[in-house]
Amino acid sequence: MNFTNIMHIAFYTDQMDEMIDFYVNKLGGKVKASVKYEVYLNRDDRPVMQAIAKKTPDKLFNVYIELAPMQFIELFPAEENQKPHTEFNEHIGYSHYAFIVEDIYDTRKILERNGVVFDTDISKGPSETYQMWTHDPDGNKFEIMQYTENSIQIISHT
Repeated sequence: MNFTNIMHIAFYTDQMDEMIDFYVNKLGGKVKASVKYEVYLNRDDRPVMQAIAKKTPDKLFNVYIELAPMQFIELFPAEENQKPHTEFNEHIGYSHYAFIVEDIYDTRKILERNGVVFDTDISKGPSETYQMWTHDPDGNKFEIMQYTENSIQIISHT
């Protein structure tokens, strides 16, 4: 078995328009698919989804935004009674995600022109990889990184 890449990371959001704007207009992604519940109308194997589809077939189910070839941010509209986003690293489990770029300095200039606000300056982490941190409108933290010839992810340092 060989994994070829991470296909997507998914978020629930109560700010769908803002999230799409951020990932498309600020980060340069492309909406690849916008799926409505109608896709479940004939899916007897998914009775919960099918019931929603029968009531509101035009209701948005999810959106896939492609940021790199075949790699996506998947957004779901928030569901009723979902708890708000927690603080960074408040819970065990998910912490953050990261993107890799070829030129972190050029990327920062472009993203700042697009209105992205950064949480940190560019620095080299203990992994010898350049990094800078930011967040999306829902507060999901992520890194933008650039490998170096000494990056432990490249040289497999243990």
